[in-house]
Amino acid sequence: MRRQYKRALITGATSGIGEAFADILPASTDLILTGRNAEKLGALQERLAVGGRAIEIIETDLRSPTDRKKLISRSESLETDLFVNNAGLGFFSHFTETPADDEAAMVDVNVVAVHELTHALLPGMIERAKQTGERAGLIIVSSVIGHLPMPYFATYAATKAFDLALAEGLAEELSREPVDILALCPGATATDFQARAGAPNDMFDRAESSISVARKAMRALGRRRVLVSQLPMRFGLSYNTAIHRIASSGAHAYFKRLMRHGPKE
Repeated sequence: MRRQYKRALITGATSGIGEAFADILPASTDLILTGRNAEKLGALQERLAVGGRAIEIIETDLRSPTDRKKLISRSESLETDLFVNNAGLGFFSHFTETPADDEAAMVDVNVVAVHELTHALLPGMIERAKQTGERAGLIIVSSVIGHLPMPYFATYAATKAFDLALAEGLAEELSREPVDILALCPGATATDFQARAGAPNDMFDRAESSISVARKAMRALGRRRVLVSQLPMRFGLSYNTAIHRIASSGAHAYFKRLMRHGPKE
């Protein structure tokens, strides 16, 4: 980790990668932890609240616009300088057979909430960083699936592609601002996600630990813009990534010129 953060907001903190981030951040970093399970949040707070460390838990259902607004208001008042936008929801199933409410829930949690929270909190994080001379941090948790279309995970893959594109676009757009932005793309990770998603167990063979993913992300923050956490997957995606970088570099330059000078007549 390149710097010590004063206060971190972690969504989806009650299990998996979100809980791992809470575990690895130093005791000098106060925490705002969110999730839908109040009992698990309380246990996490009790376990991590040592040495006067301030830990606020906020029971939050990110599918709810009301809950999202409450979380934004509280996080702003506590002056977050590290935001781990981690909460995610997925279902492994036939698209045409998945209930519409489940499809909408994936979009609400993985797209709407990610966008809404980032849009609301990032300006304040940047402004506070300017005042203190430090750098803020934003990690948006995407997935290796966000790089590739995926049958039976079609909507989930599409939502994670959004998260990846949002993080990469913001990292370029805000490259002159005091904020480090990382798109974290885990591969198979040892969490309860596969059970909740209904995915086959063999999809998660050779799964990486959540702690390993979180540690790699904190080392990468401020050094890279996209991290595919598993090395074999990183090599597998390297060709697609190289083509993407070449194509997008020209687009970045064009749109930056457009914003500076306006379109040519």
